[in-house]
Amino acid sequence: MPRRPHRATAGPRRPVAMLTHSYYEEDPRVRREAEALVAAGRDVDVYSLRRPDDPPVGELDGVRIRRIDVQRHQGAGVATYVREYLAFLVRAGWAISRAQRRRHYALVQVHTMPDFLAFAGLPLRLAGVPLLIDLHEAMPEFFPIRFPRAASPLARRMLRLQERMSIAVANHAITVNDALRDRLVGLGIRPTKVSVVPNHPSLRRFDPAAVADRAFMADGTLRLVYAGAVTPVYELDVVVETVARLADRRPDLRISFDIYGRGDSEDTLRALVAARDLGDRVVFHGRIPFEAVPAAIATGDIGLAPTRLDSYTLFSLSTKIFEYAAMRRPVVATRLPLVERTFGEGTVATYAAGDAAGFAAAIENLVDHPVERDARVEATHARVVELAWERTVTGYLAVVEGVAADGLSSAAAGPADPAASVQPDLEDA
Repeated sequence: MPRRPHRATAGPRRPVAMLTHSYYEEDPRVRREAEALVAAGRDVDVYSLRRPDDPPVGELDGVRIRRIDVQRHQGAGVATYVREYLAFLVRAGWAISRAQRRRHYALVQVHTMPDFLAFAGLPLRLAGVPLLIDLHEAMPEFFPIRFPRAASPLARRMLRLQERMSIAVANHAITVNDALRDRLVGLGIRPTKVSVVPNHPSLRRFDPAAVADRAFMADGTLRLVYAGAVTPVYELDVVVETVARLADRRPDLRISFDIYGRGDSEDTLRALVAARDLGDRVVFHGRIPFEAVPAAIATGDIGLAPTRLDSYTLFSLSTKIFEYAAMRRPVVATRLPLVERTFGEGTVATYAAGDAAGFAAAIENLVDHPVERDARVEATHARVVELAWERTVTGYLAVVEGVAADGLSSAAAGPADPAASVQPDLEDA
């Protein structure tokens, strides 16, 4: 861990640069961290992707946005993704290098994926600006799942190598849960170099009192809701089969399934909905603004977090669970290791991955047993309050202050050794 922060010193705080290969407005983790730094008294410049209609420069909740003219090609092949990643790396690296002459950044924070985006910050790192890498995912585990045709032993070794090199050039790394931290330590990364900043939502954004309330099945229809990416990682096909099963088994139970999101599985999913004759029960709403997600969740009765079980999701914990629970909705989620580790008995209702019958049984149990359902809602909500961003943000701020060039720890400890500040941490490579 970085040194603990000491009492603040006088003088203005230098800004932080953040790099993210995402559309800033759509990335909750990047927004939470950037806004936390602004609230703590730092300016933040975020360098992100730019949609065709976006202006090159903007501001949102006090965060300055510098949009790089690169767009995401969702659903494309691996070669397209690599070209897109490299284009963003080069352009973002050039942009922050030019901005450094007038902005004098205290820190560059790189959000992954890709891991090797860390090299966009290398020129500033060599000039003495600390580099913090924020590992949202396990990229070597993700790519074989996302691009199975490109998976090979050589590709896996290359992905592991770029991960280790990306961490090596950074002063410090943060990741989203203990399982991912343990994975990195198991691969040889020093335990003191990796901190955990959980990817839990802010209760300020997910406040059930701020939207219209809906009693369970208020209109006589059971409304299932999913708000997230429509990609192969999430087994929405199993949800469709579950809806079909419930329609057959419980003709008395009116049921609908609302999907808020987009992704490269959408065409396949629409075809399955048509094949199962569920067009009147399954509604695709497309992606909605992040600010609209709480209200969308509030229109449903049960929030769904279906996830495939594989080598990648062994390290995953869906933030959707937290968002549904914060909005006081019962949750059905895949029985993944981190779901069971984070939420105990009597909270989230779970089913075995790929098991539509088990999924249907979990939903029926929530419908048929209102006392147990209400108890689950309260228990899950209490757990989410315990883990919310408002309680974990201080850990993130402590990491930043321990790494930043003008951080509270750094200022108290005196100037760093210039030679040490420019040397990559090659023992982790």
